[in-house]
Amino acid sequence: MSSNRILVLISGSGSNLQAIIDQVHLGQEPGEIVAVISNKADAYGLTRANDANIPAITVVSKGITDRSAYDQALMAEIDKHQPDLIVMAGFMRILTPAFVQRYHGKMLNIHPSLLPKYQGLNTHQRAIDAGDEEHGASVHFVTEELDGGPVILQAKVPVFSEDNAEELAARVQDQEHRIYPLAVKWFISKRLVMSDGKAVLDGHALPAQGYAHD
Repeated sequence: MSSNRILVLISGSGSNLQAIIDQVHLGQEPGEIVAVISNKADAYGLTRANDANIPAITVVSKGITDRSAYDQALMAEIDKHQPDLIVMAGFMRILTPAFVQRYHGKMLNIHPSLLPKYQGLNTHQRAIDAGDEEHGASVHFVTEELDGGPVILQAKVPVFSEDNAEELAARVQDQEHRIYPLAVKWFISKRLVMSDGKAVLDGHALPAQGYAHD
């Protein structure tokens, strides 16, 4: 494979991980997932990795109250694999500034809202409670600001009056599985970079809402 080494961080079921396995790792793209790391030993995403013959590693966070100590252990494990790109796919930990700085410009995350709306948790219920007519997901570079890095790509879905949070989440997740692998492909094909605090695709800085925003 090429030098485009991808490492994925997870905490749960890993449905976005599966989309990237299917569309990038097992596809015709010049990228390879070299490891999947979870902070939870029972994360189903580790099974997904094993099924695809990808090293599945646990760096357990339970019982470690010092965020810096945990991130140091995580960085030590990550660096063994020398990734070119770190993909956060449902990794439910707030990272320390030292961690973010170490992999500056090399980390992507997906967040279930149309950023800058609804940073943090419970995004689907918050969109329903606000009476929003549209909701969605955003792929962004990771910076020290939680869910605040430059947006690369967004996907929108309608919010229906009868929606509950679970129904809306399912609609959003379907779009996540489309846009996250696409952003990964852009990065590993050298089309996408972060420069001067902006997401840059094919040499052009993207607007605040990312690519193809109307």
